[in-house]
Amino acid sequence: MKRAIIIVLDSVGIGELPDAADFGDAGSNTLVNIKKARPQTDLKHMCALGLGNIQGEDISLLGRVDSPMGAFCKMAEKSIGKDTTTGHWEMAGVITEKPFPTYTENGFPKEVMDAFEAAIGTKTLGNYAASGTEIINVLGEEHVRTGYPIIYTSADSVFQIAAHEEVISVPKLYEICEIARKILTGEHGVARVIARPFIGEKNGAFTRTKNRKDFSLEPTGTTILDLAKEKGMNVTAVGKIEDIFEHRGMTRTDHTTNNNDGIEKTIQYAKEEFEGILFTNLVDTDMIYGHRNDVEGYAGALEYFDAKLPEIMAEMKEDDILFITADHGCDPTTPSTDHSREYVPLLVYGRKVRPGVDLGVRKTFADLGQTVSDYLGLGAAFDAESYLKDILL
Repeated sequence: MKRAIIIVLDSVGIGELPDAADFGDAGSNTLVNIKKARPQTDLKHMCALGLGNIQGEDISLLGRVDSPMGAFCKMAEKSIGKDTTTGHWEMAGVITEKPFPTYTENGFPKEVMDAFEAAIGTKTLGNYAASGTEIINVLGEEHVRTGYPIIYTSADSVFQIAAHEEVISVPKLYEICEIARKILTGEHGVARVIARPFIGEKNGAFTRTKNRKDFSLEPTGTTILDLAKEKGMNVTAVGKIEDIFEHRGMTRTDHTTNNNDGIEKTIQYAKEEFEGILFTNLVDTDMIYGHRNDVEGYAGALEYFDAKLPEIMAEMKEDDILFITADHGCDPTTPSTDHSREYVPLLVYGRKVRPGVDLGVRKTFADLGQTVSDYLGLGAAFDAESYLKDILL
């Protein structure tokens, strides 16, 4: 039984794209800059697959090896954007040609906020671009006093709603997000509405909880998940994959609490017998460390995954192919706390994968989706190029 195991190391970019300056991301290089800032960072198992052999300036600093165990390359994002949604959709076969709207300069327009406040029956606080940890410590006490939800955005196409769990319950916050999702369509169709619950007693001491939930738009085209499910295959989504694809094209979901949980669940599901796709997002590198410019934490999360990688590989079946990649960058060494417009690495491994194959620089993340489609016989015809014939023994 053939299976594709796709692991997305959220925000683990590997160098600025040619148009990075247009997005304010000149100089971003998440993996390499972490290595430069923290030279002891050791990703020996990913490097054994070929991470340090990928083409690009200074990538060899990660740890080039003479005989990589896997195939390797870096992929350019063809979609216009640098967020979670466009990145994941593209690797699953859907290229976003029109960028999702962003509201960093003036917040969301009056007509949107008026409609939202009327629908939820209360006023709101904020409505500007800010760090999520910063805004709850600026407006948290006012929120607790008034009960008004906190609205904020970022350089990404997101409408984020923060609320104290004892003021607005988590289920109620999710209901409010669903209301916002219905309003934010058409020209104001942001990629994601995100629930951001928090706890604490005063400004400076509020902390976000694990009850975050994303409410995405549905993919605008057919994905490998849709095709696999239609063919009767098992499609297991681990982490926030279910939210990114708006629960479409999946037969089983597991909304994990953190990277460690996501890794253990990936190992658990890899042990099972099924045909299809196991798709995992490991979000901590982005959400906890990248957006907070925490180099030490980011490196530690990468090293933890790297240390667990042999366990994942040990559970792979004869016909499994493992794809390790990312959805965008989020360089913690730069002043910005937003995502960065970067290439992403791709490592491919399996008992039937030819080792040491340099797949070069791919023009789109969708090459991954086309390759998975060809391997599983899904019949996709994405605007992409499969590299299956290059990697199979």
